[in-house]
Amino acid sequence: MKSSGNASAQALYEKAVPPYYYRPQQCDCNVLREQWIRAKYERKEFTGETKYPPVSYTTGFYEGMLWKKGKENTQFLKRKFVLSEREFTLMYYNKENESKGPKAVISIKDLNATFQPQKIGHPHGLQFTYQDEDRTRNLYVYHESAEEIVTWYNAIRAARYAYLKTAYPTGSNEELIPKITRNYLKEGYMEKTGPLQKEPFRKRWFTLDSQNRKLFYFKGQLDAEELGVIFIGTESSGYSVKACVPKHARGNRWTCGVSVETPERQFVFMCEQEREQREWLEALRKVSSRPMAPQDYTSEHAFKALQHHVK
Repeated sequence: MKSSGNASAQALYEKAVPPYYYRPQQCDCNVLREQWIRAKYERKEFTGETKYPPVSYTTGFYEGMLWKKGKENTQFLKRKFVLSEREFTLMYYNKENESKGPKAVISIKDLNATFQPQKIGHPHGLQFTYQDEDRTRNLYVYHESAEEIVTWYNAIRAARYAYLKTAYPTGSNEELIPKITRNYLKEGYMEKTGPLQKEPFRKRWFTLDSQNRKLFYFKGQLDAEELGVIFIGTESSGYSVKACVPKHARGNRWTCGVSVETPERQFVFMCEQEREQREWLEALRKVSSRPMAPQDYTSEHAFKALQHHVK
């Protein structure tokens, strides 16, 4: 870089970065940033030269072992995962004996992958989230090798990109690339009370998925399935977000309130600190102030129909 300057070095080492390959930002975790540098300068993956064997995430098929957290316990066990771009599926097997077939066949259509090193407690921790009938399901995995886990991440991104190109043939890269995978806008613990606001407050883990306009809540931060979900619409549709003081404070230890009003009911949450309260208000308002896209109305309608069915 000293001899040729940053621009010409970039022109050489980033000549052929695939559109789906994730280019890390300043705020991203270490494993993504380090592997981006190694892929560019050590392995020279993006110079445009033909590689043999080809780089794993470019082949449309990937398989290997990942450590996966059990659904009902905290134990991580080795499981075989198989990604197929042609089938648009990610499968995993519970036992060495594959003759029994996969434990789960996950559609690439609804799959998200996001690095969660702090939450999972491993520097290479990766969270998969997907739709399992009417529920959202989380899988938590890691691999000891930094290169391997980032290869898995970009192989999934490649399959997602291929799916999006098929689903939205006229979509530009500018429109499609942000939809490949996403980090969640905000996560953390808040206390939650019930619909009458007289029920005891209980500590819950919350995840705000801004792309889907949904606020999920779980009993614990590594739960496989949510306890509930709240759709966040716009103010003009009867949704609002504001700071509040609860009418009844049974069982709550925290005092910084957040109120989310939907056309159906009011939700009251309590944060431990004012900083957390500010961050949640800002994140939720960011979603509620964004105009609804056509697919958001479809999602809201499906969500309300499901809630009515559950009741």
